[in-house]
Amino acid sequence: MKKIISVCMGVLFLFCGTDIYACTGFLVGKKASVDGSVMISYAADSHTLYGEMYRWPAAVWPKGAFLEVVEWDSGRPLGKIPQVEQTYAVIGNMNEHQLAITESTWGGRPELVDTTGIIDYGSLIYITLQRAKTAREAIKTMADLVADHGYCSGGESFSIADKNEAWIMEMIGKGAGNKGAVWVAIRIPDDCISAHANQSRIHQIPFDDQENCMYSPDVVSLAREKGYFNGKDKDFSFTNAYCPYDFGGLRGCEARVWAFFRKYDPSMDKYEALIKGDFTQKPMPLYIKPNRKLSVQDVQNGMRDHYEGTDLDMTKDAGAGPYKVPYRWRPMHFEVDGQEYLNERAIATQQSGFVIVPQLRNWLPDAIGGILWFAVDDADMAVFNPVYCSSLAVPECYRAGNGDLYNFSWTSAFWIHNWVANTAYSKYDFMIKDIRKVQQELEDEYRHTIPAIDKAAAELYNKNPEEARRFLTWYSTTTADKATVRWKQLGEYLLVKYIDGNVKKEENGQFKRTRYGMPASPDFPGYDEDYYRSIANSAGDRLKVK
Repeated sequence: MKKIISVCMGVLFLFCGTDIYACTGFLVGKKASVDGSVMISYAADSHTLYGEMYRWPAAVWPKGAFLEVVEWDSGRPLGKIPQVEQTYAVIGNMNEHQLAITESTWGGRPELVDTTGIIDYGSLIYITLQRAKTAREAIKTMADLVADHGYCSGGESFSIADKNEAWIMEMIGKGAGNKGAVWVAIRIPDDCISAHANQSRIHQIPFDDQENCMYSPDVVSLAREKGYFNGKDKDFSFTNAYCPYDFGGLRGCEARVWAFFRKYDPSMDKYEALIKGDFTQKPMPLYIKPNRKLSVQDVQNGMRDHYEGTDLDMTKDAGAGPYKVPYRWRPMHFEVDGQEYLNERAIATQQSGFVIVPQLRNWLPDAIGGILWFAVDDADMAVFNPVYCSSLAVPECYRAGNGDLYNFSWTSAFWIHNWVANTAYSKYDFMIKDIRKVQQELEDEYRHTIPAIDKAAAELYNKNPEEARRFLTWYSTTTADKATVRWKQLGEYLLVKYIDGNVKKEENGQFKRTRYGMPASPDFPGYDEDYYRSIANSAGDRLKVK
């Protein structure tokens, strides 16, 4: 979602605490995955987005029907467009044909925004999911929608994937009074992985490779017309023309791509100077070939990253406090004695509405092959629950109307996960160990159960496809709701165990009691030496024992 309104204001908006949205997405080709799945990921990061699951049933529409378009971020009505004859079922960011689409916003040139357009980036995703079956068809549908009705958002990177392919599409408008957008889409090779995080990433365009590249006919000519580019076509860079690097785009955005890439290619460490803001360095590649194949769990865990093991590790500076908290509250930019400083913007962040890993499997019928791994709030302290793309209902814990940002609900996964996470922020390095145990318990159970669910669903599908969909709906909804109950139990346990800064003793899986049944005296862990030293240094003689 939105990083900045303009390139020239990138640092201001990224680090000064404006209510911005910033998302991260990975892409994994089918030959780069352990089981042959195509996978993408998405963190819908926003301070105002409530974590719920969207669903549109398949429908047949009468001739002359219209669709009202409402801006995803604001709820503002944008206009009406003609409805198509038939639309497909959509749950979350995946449709019944195993097509998935996600995004990250980079803004780009402010003069290219057309406020009169009817299609915003969010509507573009969800309308396309209802109208397209494959990634290639989705790219054409998206291009046609903005050409016909106008595009009113800033620059975007879209992950577009089906059961066979993954593509990155980048798009930006043409300016006031110029309907449509310029865009380019590049297919990620099957044996490669890619990522984007609120910074345009497509540089050179392989214009002659029609099998793996699509683009608008004016993608270069508009840049020439606007004065963004004056060289030869072969030297044209979409990024340099429409969203050139600034410090915020590197440190707050490309750094997240780097954090993902370096896990699977150690040579990516050579780009550390770039992501720290050295503009003289060459840009990172759009995609890389990983040194090992990725599982669903790898992608999920990648969404939990805080730069651990790097020089940007958020647990290593004083901002982490005594409990090594890898989070920083907004604003992200601050000043001390006239010097400006920043806090890192990691992949995992506290203000996520929802986080997803769509998994697309071509060896199964579409109704069974597509799994939307869905989590709410901060990916680091959330559970990815499997929801099959053919599900006929949304789990109660993700249902729209089950709470909102102003109304707490004990059956809302979003609120339960926020309650646990906000509890853990106060004593992170202690509590995260307990959270990991339950997180792993649930996600391991899914990993071991899914093959049996697939098999049972396939047997049902051969006899009665509708019965298979009902079975998968039952599994998807009950699994998510049970996980939310388990997470509530985790929150209760954390409160009891760590109340008032103490740590209760445990024995045989229970809190320890004395021989007379009374609570055993808890442990008093205090703080680590670094924190005590910082207290002593700041207090001077005042706290010395005499």
